[in-house]
Amino acid sequence: MGEYRHNTDSKGRIIIPARFREELGDSIILARGLDGCITGYTHQQWENILNELRSLPNTKRESRMYVHMLVAKAAECEFDAQGRVLIPNSLIQEAAIEKECVVVGVVDHFEIWSSTRWDAYYANASASFEEIAEQLTEYVK
Repeated sequence: MGEYRHNTDSKGRIIIPARFREELGDSIILARGLDGCITGYTHQQWENILNELRSLPNTKRESRMYVHMLVAKAAECEFDAQGRVLIPNSLIQEAAIEKECVVVGVVDHFEIWSSTRWDAYYANASASFEEIAEQLTEYVK
């Protein structure tokens, strides 16, 4: 959980908060996320996602497209001594990260957003927070 504002350096590296690194190990999987962000997973979480993807019917075009979009640019990224990871350029472009970014903890993974996208997304979600909560009441106990 939490929101942490950081900058990428000139090589595309970002510091992952120490609170997250404690649970992540020596490397993580970064992949294209929904809503224009990058998602970060432990190896076990990524394996769980791959198992779910394997259950999708490969005869359905939408399934193939989803798998391609999620897996094609995914990458294993190792932490350096300063707790940074090098984000692949293809993911930086997908997420429109220029320099300022936000690392957000999300239940079982984390996300990396461009500050501009995150601020717009958060403002939009905040404006309808109560309505969203009412619509999802049946799913949350």
